[in-house]
Amino acid sequence: MSEFADAALILVGHGSTLNAESSAPTYQHADALRARGLFAEVHECFWKLEPNISAVLRGVRSPRAFIVPLFISDGYFTEEIIPRELGLRSKGQTTFARAQKRGAQELRYCEPVGTHDSMTEVLLARAKDVVDQHPFPHRPSARDITLFIAGHGTGNNENSRKIIERQVELIRARGEYAGVYAVFMEEQPRIQDCYQIAQTRNVVMVPFFISDGLHSYEDIPMMLGETEKNVRERLAAGQPTWRNPTEKQGKRVWYSASVGNEPHIPEVILERVREAAAWPAVE
Repeated sequence: MSEFADAALILVGHGSTLNAESSAPTYQHADALRARGLFAEVHECFWKLEPNISAVLRGVRSPRAFIVPLFISDGYFTEEIIPRELGLRSKGQTTFARAQKRGAQELRYCEPVGTHDSMTEVLLARAKDVVDQHPFPHRPSARDITLFIAGHGTGNNENSRKIIERQVELIRARGEYAGVYAVFMEEQPRIQDCYQIAQTRNVVMVPFFISDGLHSYEDIPMMLGETEKNVRERLAAGQPTWRNPTEKQGKRVWYSASVGNEPHIPEVILERVREAAAWPAVE
């Protein structure tokens, strides 16, 4: 019998009413873990979709519940929005207990998947795979590539960019690429600044996002210089919105898929649950 046979697993995604793909990884990983029969219950919930975060606990009957945020960083959503919606953090509180007893039920709010150490390998795999799959006119070596890790960035919480910068430092220390940099949608340096930053002709951009949603399918390709008309037409035709590689501003640019649908993610989720299972719970 599984050590979590008496527990519920709740996966929390952002979701979007504008792009159905934004919720796909949450359902994908919930289905994969549900099929393994490790938990008594597996639920999905979202900030921008139904079922909503604030209502998900009403349907949980198990005495233990592990809540795993499918987010990249410990930032505005994971530290403020989700705890508030789950009732783990009251208005005005600056801190909250990640392991809480609520009557006969025990709630454990896990660390986000994106901060797990194994994400370095996931990012490197994405960068390598996109060039391997599209080696036109030939596959450049990593020493001839500038690698960019693209994040959202936000002024709401400074932690949102720290995980991106940490991954950049870890990858840069390996010395495999000519250069490794962080770029952001809403903070400096911006994604579109990659053309000035890169010292090589070859550029690989990996979006450090959980889902291939609005940001990765539409916003980032346009920030990289694709026209809105081309993006809309390709979306309507069910085609990739960025063609690998594309020549822009004297650079040859490869743009990968997001990291969230990697088959390795369910193992990261289980790691986060096992970590949280060891925490002492407070009343």
